[in-house]
Amino acid sequence: MTLLSVENLRVSFPTPSGPVEVVKGLSFDLGRERLGIVGESGSGKSMTGRAILRLIRSPGHQIADKMEFDGIDLQNRSERQMRQLRGARISMVMQDPKFSLNPVMTIGAQIAEALRVHEKLPRRAVRARVLEMLEAVRINDPERVMKLYPHEVSGGMGQRVMIAMMLIPQPDLLIADEPTSALDVSVQAQVLDLIDELVREKGMGLILISHDLNLVARYCDRIMVMNAGRVVETCAADDLHKAQHPYTQGLLAAVPRMEETRDELPVLDRSQWSGT
Repeated sequence: MTLLSVENLRVSFPTPSGPVEVVKGLSFDLGRERLGIVGESGSGKSMTGRAILRLIRSPGHQIADKMEFDGIDLQNRSERQMRQLRGARISMVMQDPKFSLNPVMTIGAQIAEALRVHEKLPRRAVRARVLEMLEAVRINDPERVMKLYPHEVSGGMGQRVMIAMMLIPQPDLLIADEPTSALDVSVQAQVLDLIDELVREKGMGLILISHDLNLVARYCDRIMVMNAGRVVETCAADDLHKAQHPYTQGLLAAVPRMEETRDELPVLDRSQWSGT
C-alpha cells in the first residue's frame, strides 16, 4: 500500500542571475517501509523532506505534478490544514535539538504541547502520555527530565526528547533529517536503534536522510541516491554494494575502512556523469 506518492517535485530559489533549482523533478513512492535518501551536502535531501511537509518558505518555491499522502493531495491543502497534518500524521526530526527545542519551555511542556495541538485530553492523561513516551525513548527518571530545560540536557538526551516529541502524536510517517549528525558516535547507534524499534512497532513509514551510506544501508529497506537535486540511483539496501551509477560508486569508494590500506582516499570524478 502506497503511503506517500511524489511525482516531478521541483524546488527553486531566486538568485540575481535567475531561479536555481535545488530539487529537479524528483519522483518516488513510499509504503510503510524505511527509505533512505543519501547524497552530499547540497544534493537536495533536506529540501525534499521539507517540501513534503510544505515547509519551503518564500522566496523559495515548490511545485509537483503530484504529492499525495494517504489519499490526501498535499498541494491543495491550506496552511491551516497542513498544520493539522504536521506532527499528527507526518513528523520530522531535525538535525540538532539545540535549534529545534524552545529554550524557555521545560521538556515536559514541549512534549505535552506537541500532543495537545492534535488531541484534546485531560491534563492527567497528557502527563501520563508524556511520561510513557519519555520511557519509550529510554530516558531514565522521566519525572525529573520533564522539569528540565533544553540547555540542561546532553545532545543525546536532547535528540531523544525530539524523537519523543515527534512520535507522541503517533504519526504515520516520520522524516528523520540527519537525526544523529550532532551526536557522538557512541550515541548515534543508540538513537538510530531507538527510531528503528519505534518505527517497526508502530508500523510507520520512515524517510531517513543522511550522508552516511553505511548507516542508511543498515537501517533502511531501500535507498535513493541524490546528486545535484536529482535521483541518480535507487536500489534495495542490501544491493548498495552493487551500485551501478558512477556517483554512487564514487561515494562508496570514498568511505574510510576500519582496516585502511590505501595511501589516499579517492575523490569523486564528476566528469563521469556530467552532473546528472
